[in-house]
Amino acid sequence: MLIHPWDASASDLEWREWLSSRDFGQLIAGGRGRDLPVVTPAHFAFDGDRTIVTHLARPNPIWPLLEEHPRALVTVIGDYTYIRADWNATADPAYGVPTSYYATVQLEGDVRLVDDPEEKAELLDRQLRHFEPDGARAPVSAARDAPDRRLLPGIRGIEFTITGVRAKFKFGGNRSAEDRERIGARLAERGGPLDEEALAQLRRRG
Repeated sequence: MLIHPWDASASDLEWREWLSSRDFGQLIAGGRGRDLPVVTPAHFAFDGDRTIVTHLARPNPIWPLLEEHPRALVTVIGDYTYIRADWNATADPAYGVPTSYYATVQLEGDVRLVDDPEEKAELLDRQLRHFEPDGARAPVSAARDAPDRRLLPGIRGIEFTITGVRAKFKFGGNRSAEDRERIGARLAERGGPLDEEALAQLRRRG
């Protein structure tokens, strides 16, 4: 991924705060000696520091690749929108160049597969506490007589430890304040999907 200096994360705090408010992305595994990776969309829980946990169904095709090579990427994208050519023009709108605004965090990391029933139960509870902090769901239990016991063999857990980060916040950081103000006004006027989120990023990074 190309990251210009004006698009780079200002600090680890910036990307961590952004990622902490997101919990869906793509897990990408390459295995060893394969032509193509396997890409799996998944919900996840991030601890705000360096660990992500998730789980997938046992038939998922990603498992052999993670067993061959327990390294993977997690990629998350958000706040994206299309910037029209005429909005992005510095002179004649007829010859403007369109662009995209977006935020993305790409994480590389070590993967630990979780198959122990007790560990899987604890991992699932971590996800449940993230997604349903006020939920009525009982804690997941691997006890022999627990209702969850028969379901746990159908999944495998993943503990992903972050070892590298590429973060990009592409919101016109190379444009003048006047250009950014004009584009922001257009985003506010259009009000399309994620325009409000992109506008907030444009103003925050101004």
